[in-house]
Amino acid sequence: MAPASKAEKKATVDAAAWMFNVVTSVGIIIVNKALMATYGFSFATTLTGMHFATTTLMTLVLRFLGYVQPSHLPLPDLLKFVLFANFSIVGMNVSLMWNSVGFYQIAKLSMIPVSCLLEVVLDKIRYSRDTKLSIGVVLLGVGVCTVTDVSVNTRGFIAALIAVWSTSLQQYYVHFLQQKYSLSSFNLLGHTAPAQAASLLVLGPFLDYWLTNQRVDKYEYSMASLMFVFLSCTIAVGTNLSQFICIGRFTAVSFQVLGHMKTILVLIMGFLFFGKEGLNLQVVLGMVIAVAGMIWYGNASSKPGGKERRIHHSLPTIKT
Repeated sequence: MAPASKAEKKATVDAAAWMFNVVTSVGIIIVNKALMATYGFSFATTLTGMHFATTTLMTLVLRFLGYVQPSHLPLPDLLKFVLFANFSIVGMNVSLMWNSVGFYQIAKLSMIPVSCLLEVVLDKIRYSRDTKLSIGVVLLGVGVCTVTDVSVNTRGFIAALIAVWSTSLQQYYVHFLQQKYSLSSFNLLGHTAPAQAASLLVLGPFLDYWLTNQRVDKYEYSMASLMFVFLSCTIAVGTNLSQFICIGRFTAVSFQVLGHMKTILVLIMGFLFFGKEGLNLQVVLGMVIAVAGMIWYGNASSKPGGKERRIHHSLPTIKT
């Protein structure tokens, strides 16, 4: 196959993986919003545990059918990943509860520079000037769109700090473990999803009670709410899988940069479905800046020297 054809095929698969992630991520936001706002199911951590339990079931079925081959992930690496991932989920929920929406958005934006720092320190990655500037433009655009009132308190700042670092480390480890142990996205999910499901289903009800003062076992389920829970769990399988696929194909930084496209899409869909009260010149300007920054980042990071290792050594790979 000609090099151009290989490049075109890779670009097509990359675009498909990214669209899969966008569709499932936006879809689960809409379903969860309906579940929590309309039916009062405010147990976010427990619901995430259900998501990973459904994902575990999917990986078991695929392994039984022979679509997923057996693989190995050392216990210390698995525990480290689950620790970061669970702190990310809990930290995000607590940060949203204790902080204003503006500061919560700023904390989410800071994941990009933190992810960059991890790649620079741990992977010896060097970014070109254009790549750094394009990331700055993306942050500026999304900030203009989403950041409004900003108030900070001590416990909220600590929660945001934990959320940002644990999420960045979790996303870095997705790429790292896939590279090191030659794991596919299904393989890595098959190792991590059961551990996350078990831990979140045990701790989730207690954490949700602490955050909402409501008990999940006292919630009055209806046929409609059960349908939305089932739909949320089904979409979550695609969300979890597409996240692993995207980070495996790109990097944590690229995933974060492109991830803000989902923020733009959620805003647009909100305007389309829920009215245009929030549509103003500031938001439109922010969208234009963010999209321009994303296009610039794609061009800058793909150029020679845009994003490369400072020390040319290969990552130790363990074939499984």
